[in-house]
Amino acid sequence: MRSFETPQSRSAPTSFVATTLGGQTQQRELRAMSLVIAMKTSCDGCRSFVESDLEDLKELPVDVVFVSASGDDTGEWSNARHEIVIAPKLLKELNVRWPPFYVLIDAATARVVVEGVVFGPAQVAEEIGPYLSR
Repeated sequence: MRSFETPQSRSAPTSFVATTLGGQTQQRELRAMSLVIAMKTSCDGCRSFVESDLEDLKELPVDVVFVSASGDDTGEWSNARHEIVIAPKLLKELNVRWPPFYVLIDAATARVVVEGVVFGPAQVAEEIGPYLSR
């Protein structure tokens, strides 16, 4: 099963402003290959990402960034094992309209490589793996 189509060829930001769940504003940089996971509440695929050790992604040369469009769902992420930031402008710039969604970005070229729907870490790792070995 594939959750993606070939992405529209488009640019991607290599930096963004985010707010931590604790309310601190930060400037963030995307380096090398970055996997942006757009989160939403009441989402089993999202929860499986943030509550896991991401074993399926450990062998892949990618930085994972968890992003929510809203700070209204901070309680939902109380068991998260990874940092989640709020960055609605980043999601808008990436044209993410309906989380859960992932976008793989090559920061060296500032381009979207592949994108798709999030069902869980193993599925996303399988889908992005071929793009990381090119």
